[in-house]
Formats: sequence, structure tokens, C-alpha cells
Amino acid sequence: MAAQQRLTAKAGDKLDLLLWRDAGLGIADLARVLDANPGLADLGPILPLGTVVIVPASADAGTAQVLPLVQLWSL
Repeated sequence: MAAQQRLTAKAGDKLDLLLWRDAGLGIADLARVLDANPGLADLGPILPLGTVVIVPASADAGTAQVLPLVQLWSL
């Protein structure tokens, strides 16, 4: 199990962007992060600059996430 992370919002960050960019997490992790940060949803869609977001450790945090290949053009 990995330790929890502390992420800091930059100017214009939305929670999903912050989680994806800084922790490699997706939409499935939003509920877990919101549960660990009471009042975070009350800040609005764009997080205030410098907002600290706690990303709790999860049991499956050590496993690599495999995303499906998306091919836009065929050769």
C-alpha cells in the first residue's frame, strides 16, 4: 500500500486535472479523494490557488494501471 499524497493546486486547476497531472489518477478516484477532503467540493469547480488536496492511500495503488490503446488513424 502506498502512502497518502499531498497535492497543491495551481492557478486554474480543477480537481480532476490536478489528480490526473500530479498523481496519474482518473475519474474513478474522485469519490475517494472527496471523502478524504471534507469541504473540498464546496470550493467550486476551480480550486483556489494553493489548495492542498490529500490523496489517501489505496490497497491497489501499487499496481500499474493499463489504459486501452486508442488509435485515431489506421495505416
